[in-house]
Amino acid sequence: MNAKVVVVGSLNMDLVARAQRLPRGGETLAGDSFFTAPGGKGANQAVAAARLGASVAMVGNVGDDAYGQQLRQALEVEGVDCQGVSVCGGVSSGVALIVVDAASQNAIVIIPGGNGRLGPESVRRFDSLLQQAEVVICQLEVPTATVAWTLARGRELGKTVILNPAPATGPLPAEWFAHIDYLIPNESEAEALAGLKVSDQDSARRAAERLRQLGAGKVIVTLGAQGALLVDADGARHFPTTPVKPLDTTAAGDTFVGAFAAGLARGLSLQDAIVFGQRAAALSVTRVGAQPSIPYLKELTP
Repeated sequence: MNAKVVVVGSLNMDLVARAQRLPRGGETLAGDSFFTAPGGKGANQAVAAARLGASVAMVGNVGDDAYGQQLRQALEVEGVDCQGVSVCGGVSSGVALIVVDAASQNAIVIIPGGNGRLGPESVRRFDSLLQQAEVVICQLEVPTATVAWTLARGRELGKTVILNPAPATGPLPAEWFAHIDYLIPNESEAEALAGLKVSDQDSARRAAERLRQLGAGKVIVTLGAQGALLVDADGARHFPTTPVKPLDTTAAGDTFVGAFAAGLARGLSLQDAIVFGQRAAALSVTRVGAQPSIPYLKELTP
């Protein structure tokens, strides 16, 4: 398989409870519904890229359990090359415990499981996949040493390297930036990475400019309903998005990243790839769940 997009990252089973509001500390709430769905930022982005027109391979770990089998099968159904998805004995698959309120905001607790054992050597075993890629995507739900190695290897091979710094709690290692073509944080992640308060387009621009000063090639800050902000050598450009009534925002950012990567792999211009990613993300938030909410290319074709 000629993998134009390779995703190195996490696979989680999402356990999703819906309630009228998020519980406070020590509080027990009666919920409205519950379901499970394949997720994990890496797997979500792989599914998004595959559904939206790219040839995709995934490198990651699952546990030796029923969830692991289901996570792998969910990728294979979408045509994702899973030769790089390994089974770790003696550990669970990654799990995300998600509560979604009536306003479609969520709170998430992640148990890494097999994702925590994805070391650099795990990725090195599948270096042939990176060599075949046009675009390499990483996130922060696997060990930082693995992300560092993959970013550097992607740059060494001359690939287009995307880092979705999620979840981010503080600055990135300084040496990472030179390896990143596209850094794609949301508002809170941009704030954590840049050390600057982000609350609107102007503050997002300042944070993105700071991240470019640190060495990132191009920065795209996703702003939810306010669209996205691109900051590169030509300055800043805002991309508004079509207003929708959100039902569940889970995986909206992953959908954007996967769709954006697929757009680049399919030869779209930077601007068109951003708009394509926005259209896919906007449709995803009108649906429930992580991977179940990700649209297919035919749904975005006029």
